[in-house]
Amino acid sequence: MTRLQINGQARDVDVPGETPLLWTLRDELGMTGTKFGCGMALCGACTVHMDGTAIRSCVTPVSAAAGHAIATVEGMAADPVGRVVQQAWIENNVAQCGYCQAGQIMAAVGLLKTTPAPTGEQIDEAMSGNICRCGTYPRIRAAVRQAASRLVRGGK
Repeated sequence: MTRLQINGQARDVDVPGETPLLWTLRDELGMTGTKFGCGMALCGACTVHMDGTAIRSCVTPVSAAAGHAIATVEGMAADPVGRVVQQAWIENNVAQCGYCQAGQIMAAVGLLKTTPAPTGEQIDEAMSGNICRCGTYPRIRAAVRQAASRLVRGGK
């Protein structure tokens, strides 16, 4: 039995320790917001936060997540930065097919928590590991800039 802290709640799972965190979230806990993309940590669709740092859940064994605070896209509505980012995503019509968007949002939230007023270069660098097959990169950058601006003004 492995005890996880996910979005502030303790969750017990009975899976082998080498099971990827992604499959534990999706298959064991029914949290399907985190997506499977490449399975090799290359596309970012599976991005979650572990102790506030963006990680790829497809290559993170559940045993490595035990004892750490895990945040998923399902928890972003309760997160002050997550709420601002999600609102900016909506206002900038970022999502096209939407498949990568959970990972994109998690990467953006991770960036803005560590770098509240990022430069364009910092946004590009932070988001570079998240691939969007629809090519919504300009709208993603605009949403990150908008969210950063709002957060600097106190979330307004």
